[in-house]
Order: sequence, then C-alpha cells, then structure tokens
Amino acid sequence: MPPTLAIDGHVAYLTLHRPQAANKLTPDDLPVLIQHVDTVNRTPEVLVLVLRAEGKYFCSGFDISEVATQSQTEGRSFGEMVDVFENCRAVTIAAVHGGVYGGATDLVLACDFRVGARSAEMFMPAARLGLHYYQSGMERYVSRLGLDTAKRLFLTAEKLDGAAMRDCGFLTQLVDDAAALDAEVQRLRTVLAGMAPLALLGMKKHLNQIARGTADAAAISREVQRTVASEDLAEGGRAWREKRTPVFQGR
Repeated sequence: MPPTLAIDGHVAYLTLHRPQAANKLTPDDLPVLIQHVDTVNRTPEVLVLVLRAEGKYFCSGFDISEVATQSQTEGRSFGEMVDVFENCRAVTIAAVHGGVYGGATDLVLACDFRVGARSAEMFMPAARLGLHYYQSGMERYVSRLGLDTAKRLFLTAEKLDGAAMRDCGFLTQLVDDAAALDAEVQRLRTVLAGMAPLALLGMKKHLNQIARGTADAAAISREVQRTVASEDLAEGGRAWREKRTPVFQGR
C-alpha cells in the first residue's frame, strides 16, 4: 500500500504502510510522497506534518537495486523527494519507533523535529554498497550532525542505537517506548500548532536556509516586518498581558 495522507485541523499525518517489507520505499512511492507534501503546502490551515510508519521498522529506505537499474536522472529522484520534504511549508515531525536505514535516514533528517523511541536504530550503508550519495543528502547530514559525525556514519556504515542517535543529534528527542513516543509527538504537535503561523512557518523556512548558507537577508527582513504589522503580534501581546492562551489567525 502506498503512503497515505490524513488531515485533521492544523495537523497532517503522512503514514508509511508497507510493514511486511520494513516500509521500504519503491519508485512509485516517490511521486506519491511529493504529491502529499504538495497537498500540505496548498492547505493553509495545516501547520504541522507528522511522518510515521506501521509495523516494527520505521523505514528501510530505497532498494539499491532500483537505483542501479534506473538512469542517472531517475536515480536522483529519491533525493529530489527528500528535498521537497525538507522544504515543506509546515513544520515536520518524524516519529521514529524502529529501524531507519539508508535513504530513510535522510528523509528523517529532512524533518524539523525527530522524536525517537529507545528501540530505534539507524545506519547509512552507502559505502558498503558501493553507492556515492547525492549532494543534498550529504549536506543534510553535515548541517544537522556536523562534518565529523557525517563522515563517521557515511564512511564506516556504523549502526547507532536510539541513545547514540540522540547523542549525535540525529534524534532531537528520545523517549522510552512506543506509548511515550505517541505522547511526546502529541505534545509537540499541540505546542507547534498553537504558535503564530506567520512567525512559525517563516522561521522554519529561514532557519533551514541559514543552515544551508542560502538565506536571503532581504526576504527575512520582509518576513520580520510582516509579523511586526500583523494582527497575530497584537493578539500575542494582549494574550501575554491577560495571561491567557492566544488565538492566532495567521494574519
């Protein structure tokens, strides 16, 4: 079954449904994932996208045989899909409950928050398989984890457990088990969905650009001024003074 998208108010859920194959992604899944992100991008009320999976494993990535049998251009399509995910308008949360391998590690790193259970584990076997990884994926590893950790994971194919994934920055949060994972993802999505949309989504976009060295100072300045003049900033100030939860309208 291909990945599915469900929208519930301010939160969207993108679910992988191939547990019998460790949620391995196929070439046919890539345009589906891109289309789901496009749907989120075109749905203004969605502020948070949760990436999750069924079964024991989170995702075992993209079958190396599929890369080897495609043309060079088609072989890069996995990276193009992950780039689209990184650039999703909404804030993204990966709920990592089990193993995440190969290209799936890049998909998780493309998420803004990466919450994992102690049962999680990861490794990047590209060098062991004879595959030179694509540029944007290596850039994600370096920008999120640092050069030394990126070299360690890419060049040795070392497997990390949940605690090590948290310690190196692959996971932004680590919890004990599946129940705690669900609770933490619910807490985090509620916090994020309660933020002022203009500030939340603008800063998500520009922080990623700063990490990649592609930030546009003029564009950031325009977004700052847009929030300064916004109804939401006025509402935020009133709510702070009145000691109540703000009600933002995204304008």
